Amino acid sequence: MVLLSPVRHKGYSKIILWAALTAAFGLCQGCVERTITINTTPDGARIWLNDELVGTSPTTVTFQWYGDYRVKIAKPGYQVIQTHRKVKAPWYDAFPFDFFAQVIWPGRVVDSHQWSFTLHEATCPTHEELVQRAQALRNTLQPNQD
Repeated sequence: MVLLSPVRHKGYSKIILWAALTAAFGLCQGCVERTITINTTPDGARIWLNDELVGTSPTTVTFQWYGDYRVKIAKPGYQVIQTHRKVKAPWYDAFPFDFFAQVIWPGRVVDSHQWSFTLHEATCPTHEELVQRAQALRNTLQPNQD
């Protein structure tokens, strides 16, 4: 009868250590959820961010990048709003903290922003205002013939 004794390799414990660390990092995947909630008064306005229709107010959208966003808001009977808003990165999104917040941290990190806009009713110009605008436009487009 032959008894087999376990063979111990010098690198066996290192392999187990690396496998355990890899599994631990795999389980501890961080998650940063970034959202922008856009409210309007009155509700029901269509909203575009960077020329992409994202929904009708109130709406919440996710985003990946911090920076400047072009915002367009339109609702029939109201003046169109075209503006921009800046989303500033939080402290934990800077190097080297971003690695821990997005990869190592086992919990979920939520970075939410709230934007509110007030829509104003559209007004129809009077006949005289339209004539004045037309004359001003004609004067700017035609060279002086003096």
